[in-house]
Formats: sequence, C-alpha cells, structure tokens
Amino acid sequence: MLNYAHTAASLLDRVRQTNPLVHNITNFVVMNSTANALLACGASPIMAHAPDELAEMVALAGAVVLNIGTLDAHWIAAMRLAGQHASTMAKPLVLDPVGSGATTLRTSTVKTLLTECQVSVVRGNASEILSLAGQTSGKGVDSTDSADHAAQTACGLARELGTVLAMTGPTDFVTDGTRTVRIEGGHPLMPFVTGTGCTASALVGAFLTTTSDVLMATASALAYLSVAAEQAGAKASGPGSLQMHLLDALYQITPADLAQGCRIAEVLRV
Repeated sequence: MLNYAHTAASLLDRVRQTNPLVHNITNFVVMNSTANALLACGASPIMAHAPDELAEMVALAGAVVLNIGTLDAHWIAAMRLAGQHASTMAKPLVLDPVGSGATTLRTSTVKTLLTECQVSVVRGNASEILSLAGQTSGKGVDSTDSADHAAQTACGLARELGTVLAMTGPTDFVTDGTRTVRIEGGHPLMPFVTGTGCTASALVGAFLTTTSDVLMATASALAYLSVAAEQAGAKASGPGSLQMHLLDALYQITPADLAQGCRIAEVLRV
C-alpha cells in the first residue's frame, strides 16, 4: 500500500533538488504572494502572459498554472494559447477556476479551457468544482459548499473530464475518478488571507513536475501547504502575521517535517 506521507516527503525533496520553473498566468491580486510561495517551496516562478512569448515560456517551464481570478478578453486569449501550447508539449497544466459559477464569463472560460486543453488538475473550492457539473452556488469567489458534499459529485466528474479534481477547504479532497484522498490540516485563519487557494494551485504546479502520478503530486502539494498553515497559525495573531509566518513555514519545512506532519488518507477507490 502506498505510504502517502513518505511519498509527499520525497516529492518535496525533488522540488528542492530540481528547482522547477513554473509558468503562471494568474491574477493581479496574488502575483506577488504566489511567486514568493513558489520560491519558498524551492521552485522558480515566472509570471508571463504576453502572447508573443508564450510558446517559448511554456517550452522552458516544467508546469503551467492558469488562474482566472482577474479576467478580461486579453487574458482569456493568453490562457487559451498557453494551455494549448502546454497540451501540445505535454506539460502539466493546472487550472484554478476562481469564481466559476458566479458569472457567465468565468464559467464559460473554464469550460472553454477544459475543452481546448489537456488539463492535468483543476484546483478550486467546493462551489467552483460543483459549477463544472452545472451546480451553481457560491458567493463571488467564496465557497458556500463543503468539500464533503461535493466529493461524490467530483469523483464522477473527474472521470467525465479525464482530469484530477482538487477541492480545498477545511478538509481537502483530491480525486481522479478512481482514487479519492482526503487531506486534513490547515488553519482557521486561512480564509482571511487572500490568495491561499491560488497559492495551493501554484504549489500543485511545482509538485506536478516531480512525478507522473498526478493525484499524488496534487495531494502532496496540498498536504505541504496544510502543514505550513498549521505551523504558521500556531505563531500568528491574525491574518497579517499568518501570511508572514506561512511564507516562512513553506521555506523551513523539511521533507522529514512533511512526512511527520502531513495527514493524507485514501477514502475511496472505485
């Protein structure tokens, strides 16, 4: 049986050893925080969305992360192009469907990217994931659904879409339609810091460069962030200090710390 804790530790060590380049087309709100999180993890971030350089950037990158947080027509075109290049070059591709289900533009953009590109992982909150199945809810970019409620729907949806779905919240679920795992951890202050979900998506991109097991890479990245948030929360007095301590924790956590602290468990195998 797979030792999830040992595997997560091994993948973190590979990130640190290989220093992968992660190409992000992400939103204005989180560019700085997600870039710093990738650096703290041991990866190298690049934030680039100019169409004229996307083919070269994707070719250089180990993984591509698309985040629809601040959409407009130019960014949508860039994401479609980057996603198509990633698919053609067989690069891991992460899609963060920020606010999907809240507006027609967001929902249709996610569906277009899923149709045109070979998406490896969709990482969102429960409401965003449910929107992919036509179940619209949520409040702006915030979830009003629990991951537990969405887990069964996500399992079938992952099979239908041919991708790994990762739902993050107080408890995280990751499914490829055959295997489903739960990740416990994090901290109650996380929803009060903007971009923690976006950070999760960026970290998934880094971990995807280390293994062909997409589900395990995704679960390991989320477990790593959960352990970091627990450590940061123990020192924080509020959202501001949590953000500072979270970055430090991502940098300081060793593979041995992750092996000891992560809580990943398989909950379903079809």
